[in-house]
Amino acid sequence: MSDTNEQFGKQTRQDDPLMIAEDWMKAGRDVAIATVVETWGSAPRPVGSHLVIDAEGNFEGSVSGGCVEGAVVAEAADVLAQGTPRMLEFGVADETAWEVGLSCGGRIKVFVERLG
Repeated sequence: MSDTNEQFGKQTRQDDPLMIAEDWMKAGRDVAIATVVETWGSAPRPVGSHLVIDAEGNFEGSVSGGCVEGAVVAEAADVLAQGTPRMLEFGVADETAWEVGLSCGGRIKVFVERLG
């Protein structure tokens, strides 16, 4: 990002997960998008945050951080293979909370769907 864009908080096309998804699809790649649809308590990313994932496991953007994104990328591979969208939930009450990195007490819901 240029200094001007950083200074004013503007995203360039290369920084915007939705634009990246569009570019990947134009290039013939299979693409899934993960979107934060709900948060509760302490959550690292706000509602509306996106992570785009291709069939090769490449990804851009962010829905949380750490192990949560690894779990979302793995689920996205299944969504791409099967075409069926999924609602994922991560949180402290979840038995995997420590494994996926939301031990801070928050909870997030992430919707994963295939594009195109």
